[in-house]
Amino acid sequence: MFARLFVLFTVIPLLELALLIKVGEHIGAGNTIMIVIVTGILGAYFARQQGFYVISRIQQDMAQGRMPTDSLLDGLMVFAGALLLITPGLVTDLLGFAFLVPASRTVIREWIRRYIQRRMQHGSGSTRVNISQDDWSSDDKH
Repeated sequence: MFARLFVLFTVIPLLELALLIKVGEHIGAGNTIMIVIVTGILGAYFARQQGFYVISRIQQDMAQGRMPTDSLLDGLMVFAGALLLITPGLVTDLLGFAFLVPASRTVIREWIRRYIQRRMQHGSGSTRVNISQDDWSSDDKH
């Protein structure tokens, strides 16, 4: 877990910074900053639009008596995409837009679904709970 957090909060930002510096060397610092600002603005607009769309789908699913599992996962991806677009950087922007575009979101959703199913089939999910007989006693020890 520490290694994943280290990569998430240290390695990825350093790679983003290095990429921004390289891009800045080729197109100039002002243009690079403008790209970051424009992707942030477009991302915020698109995240808002897709967020409303996902909420509408959740409401439709619920009105028709269906569990909105795909719509809820889409909502999570739209939220994650918005967070990634807030983070300055080109790679996080690309990933953020991938979470916001419905076509790529469908592909990512299916990948996530297969990943979760594999984890559940092999019992390697972190949702397993060990409960001892003491946990079921009627005495309130707390």
